[in-house]
Amino acid sequence: MTERLSTGNDRLDSILGGGLVLNSITLLVGAPGNGKTLVAEQCVFAAASADRPGLYLSTVSEPLDKLLRYGQSLRFFDVEKVGRSVFYEDLGSILNDGGLSAVLERIDLLVKEHRPGVVVIDSFKALKDFADGEAAFRRFLHELAGRMTALAISSIWVGEYAAEDAIVSPEFAVADAVIDLKTKRTRERSMRYLSVLKLRGSDFASGDHAYRLTGDGLMVYPRLAGTYATDHETGNARLSSGISALDEALGDGYWPGSATLVAGPSGAGKTLMGLHFLYAGAARDEQGILVTFQESRTQLARIVDGFGWSLTDPSITIMECSPVDVHIDEFFYNVIDAIEETGSGRIVIDSLNDLMLSASDPVRFREFSYSIVQRLARDGVSLMATLECPELFRITRLSELGMSHIADNVVLLQHLHSGDALKRALTVLKTRGGSHTSRVREFQITSDGITLGETLDLEKLLR
Repeated sequence: MTERLSTGNDRLDSILGGGLVLNSITLLVGAPGNGKTLVAEQCVFAAASADRPGLYLSTVSEPLDKLLRYGQSLRFFDVEKVGRSVFYEDLGSILNDGGLSAVLERIDLLVKEHRPGVVVIDSFKALKDFADGEAAFRRFLHELAGRMTALAISSIWVGEYAAEDAIVSPEFAVADAVIDLKTKRTRERSMRYLSVLKLRGSDFASGDHAYRLTGDGLMVYPRLAGTYATDHETGNARLSSGISALDEALGDGYWPGSATLVAGPSGAGKTLMGLHFLYAGAARDEQGILVTFQESRTQLARIVDGFGWSLTDPSITIMECSPVDVHIDEFFYNVIDAIEETGSGRIVIDSLNDLMLSASDPVRFREFSYSIVQRLARDGVSLMATLECPELFRITRLSELGMSHIADNVVLLQHLHSGDALKRALTVLKTRGGSHTSRVREFQITSDGITLGETLDLEKLLR
């Protein structure tokens, strides 16, 4: 089994198939401002020990005092380790005075003195400017790589490389792993992505993985492209929607771990139906989560108070998300973390429209839809998601980007004209794994919540 070096981030380790390959050379590349130094320092502090310390070598791109000053603002930066198991050294003056040969001699002395397990050179690309030609730089590269390999040292070389450098720069060929940090602009947003371009001797998760730079270091969200076990156990007891007549229409409620899509126009009662679902669970001491993109706590309080519920109910967790600052992969992992922390068995996402806008393209939203439904089903967590339809009357289609094709239940809410008045109507379009009543039923929103009324003659109302 290949030995690994942890990066200090479990999700980044999983992208790398368990972490960096031990005693390998990793090239960490990207434009300035994408967090290369932060990632390199995070790796050093995670891997350093008294027996196998970390050695961080700066060159001429960033002054050592500045690097240390900003590093101390990060929570993984352990001041107690500096000078004991993490050592910093500035090679700038040696590089300016003696060139690459002097740098190689200095690295030899530092390695003999500290016997490090991991060595970072930041910036590595800057060294090339001090070489007497391409051949001299290749000789330096060969000698340095040979020393690191012979001494069983894990190396991280940091550089401001562009995509085209991978073709012409020999360090890309020498490196065992290449990790690229980049920023992409989608519509009005800029998001950071990490991708593994090369990882010799190991499998890895391909594609772009979203990340943020925080006070805790790199927070990465692996791309939603994995599959989940479809053979999983679920309970035999159905779950109540909180609306008895709807339970009957669904064939006695929802199966545990099922996904329900509630679609309809603005003002049809989608959010209220989600609240019914959560508070029906709370009445049975089941934990539930409401993810809301549009309703503030003040607005939600007005709704729930009117039905005898409370936002302070210990069984209900509110996740307020800004629709203008959400990334769909990050959202997925935040939801999974919240479910694990609270032990919730029910979750309502209100609404999918906001998540559609946060996805960079339709494929990313479909990947999210599949991943969230499969993951929650595997864990026995019941999902209800709302979807606002563009048509206020006479709904003829659900959004092609919605998850109606993978949802277990689809409930359609509509506004219908009845003379000079409006009626609300509910129809169960789909119930996977059971029978359901497909009649169009009138429903009303009263102080007791949602109540279903008589069957409506849809053909007559639509004339």
